[in-house]
Amino acid sequence: MKRHNQILAGILVIQIILSVVVFWPKSSAAIESEPVFPDLEAGNIVALTVTDSDGNSTTLRQVTGAWVLPDTDDYPAQADKIIPLLDKIVGLATDRLVTRITASHRRLQVAPDDFVRRIELETAEGANYTLYLGSSPSYGATHFRLEGQDETYLTGDISTWDVNATASSWVDTTYLHIPQEDVTGMTLENTHGTFTFARDDEGKWTMDGLVSDETLDEEAVTTLLQRATTVNLDAPLGKEEKAEYGMDAPNAVVALKTGPSENETIILHVGAKDPEDNSYVVISSESPYYVQVSEFVVEDMVESTRDDFIQSPPMPTPESET
Repeated sequence: MKRHNQILAGILVIQIILSVVVFWPKSSAAIESEPVFPDLEAGNIVALTVTDSDGNSTTLRQVTGAWVLPDTDDYPAQADKIIPLLDKIVGLATDRLVTRITASHRRLQVAPDDFVRRIELETAEGANYTLYLGSSPSYGATHFRLEGQDETYLTGDISTWDVNATASSWVDTTYLHIPQEDVTGMTLENTHGTFTFARDDEGKWTMDGLVSDETLDEEAVTTLLQRATTVNLDAPLGKEEKAEYGMDAPNAVVALKTGPSENETIILHVGAKDPEDNSYVVISSESPYYVQVSEFVVEDMVESTRDDFIQSPPMPTPESET
């Protein structure tokens, strides 16, 4: 009986060793390295679409030599974020083979209906490729598979974190930036009223309508100025004004005066609030594009009242009891 158990244990050890040999990623010494895309050059790719497992999807396309987001009226994308990714994709190689078994695709998250990232590529000649990025078995390693092939490989050159499916990952998120020192006057109009501020010759802010016993809270004015002169977007929306943007009755309008003429005034409209994520629609006179911004960016413009700009008088020191 003891001899029988030893034989079974020996068979089990052999099975484990064979499994490791079969499924362990092959090193470059064990398999000849070949390019995954032997006929593809990065400069020949004219469009790519990135989709993630949550259903987010962003398409990027070259238009007259510049990368844009075609789904948002060709909002400008940043080539320096796209071109390095394309170089990494065309540089993928077959030297780290993981499996040739189709049944493993879902487990490695490189299946058509179970993936971490799906990257669809289009060339100038109209050829199309689909690449799946899957799970990460260890730091710096990501499974990938080319659609139409059973082989799944590992790479350390691309991470799923490098390939985001949100538009903000591919654009300059600074939608509006004006040097604060260039602003000499500012007017805020919201549901609580209209508030007009001016900077005097000494650089101090004043507000129209202050009475003799009121003191302006310059810190509150400076905070409003900071928010209005630097606006970061969450997502571009496009050039078309839609009724749901709420620009017929905006939540706030900020006018920033940067010079003596009307042409040197920049106007920011804050439109409707999205009840699902509390974001707002914004458009600047400096841009033809509507964008989505977070509540934090515009809350001072929307919610400020006159009292927010008035400095509270110091609390009187209570007299000590005898």
